Amino acid sequence: MDEVRPYKATELRGETFSYLPPFTPEKIRKHIAYMIDQGWNPAIEHTEPEKLFSNFWYLWKLPFFGEKSVEKVMAEIDACHRANSGHIVRLTAFDNYTQCRGTAFIVHRPGR
Repeated sequence: MDEVRPYKATELRGETFSYLPPFTPEKIRKHIAYMIDQGWNPAIEHTEPEKLFSNFWYLWKLPFFGEKSVEKVMAEIDACHRANSGHIVRLTAFDNYTQCRGTAFIVHRPGR
């Protein structure tokens, strides 16, 4: 059985998935594929760690309207992380039909 890493009160938790172990690139790809299959538009956001709970995150480029390539979204996540290495990077997806966010989760944290 995998060892469960205990929660430390000093660690900031930004969303539901942050209580799980960090996603592997393969798991992130599966989430992106799910977003695309749902017809959602992936978008990448980033912010400074001290502003994790702020309502304002910087948008990395425009949302990827109609994007069908998981690898293109992964490449942009990596580009955002390289350009903003000290920032937290979040992947989010917008649902055109309901006009709201379908999902959002952190894909990179500084120092990880």
